[in-house]
Amino acid sequence: MKFFKGFALAFSMLTIIPFFKVHQFFKGINGYAAMLYPVVGLLLGALLFLIHSQLNPYHPSSHLTVIIFALWILLTGALHLDGVGDTIDGLFVSKECALEVMGDSHIGGMGMIFTFVFLVVKLSAFFSLQSFATLPIILMLSRLNATLAIYFFPYIGGGMGQLAKEELQLWHVGVAFLYGSAIILLTHHFTLVFVSIGILFLIGVFFTKRLGGLSGDIYGFIIELSELAMLEYLIIKG
Repeated sequence: MKFFKGFALAFSMLTIIPFFKVHQFFKGINGYAAMLYPVVGLLLGALLFLIHSQLNPYHPSSHLTVIIFALWILLTGALHLDGVGDTIDGLFVSKECALEVMGDSHIGGMGMIFTFVFLVVKLSAFFSLQSFATLPIILMLSRLNATLAIYFFPYIGGGMGQLAKEELQLWHVGVAFLYGSAIILLTHHFTLVFVSIGILFLIGVFFTKRLGGLSGDIYGFIIELSELAMLEYLIIKG
């Protein structure tokens, strides 16, 4: 029961698709939810790939690419992009004020500018993606990074993130890593794992040294930067 409630919670948190409407973080299911973040990413990526495959015969390639990119953002409710903007805003103030600024519901000027630049670069990378079949892997690994970030780095916020940090256990992380590894073995995208984990390590260490840990906004920042890094790697790899 906790497994299914955890999945419903993870799905409700990370998407706007109205299959589940679970917004209460019941005690005991938050660790399961974090364990299943990569599954949600895998399903989202598979949905985007399916939509691309079905629309491909009827749309010009460039237009369809923009449609899929827009759906990528819309289906997640731009949740992680919000984290990018808030995290950037936090970088342009003192350490003492960073959390307060990041917690403000209004995005600052620097956050807005950098988020726009980030989207332009990510869309450009998306145009160069040779196979949309890699989307499930990219979205799965980026959300696996969020699971790993919750477990391995200190948490400095409150709310749901604190509950996930308290309830996420090593066996949850092990299960997420095992099913993620199985999918990687089947698809042979081994190097994407190292790219993704590398971004997690760099960002996690940086913010732990600067702020003493990570917050929910920084989790979103990690997800977005991981996806961009993997797209860039696939471009370089050809």
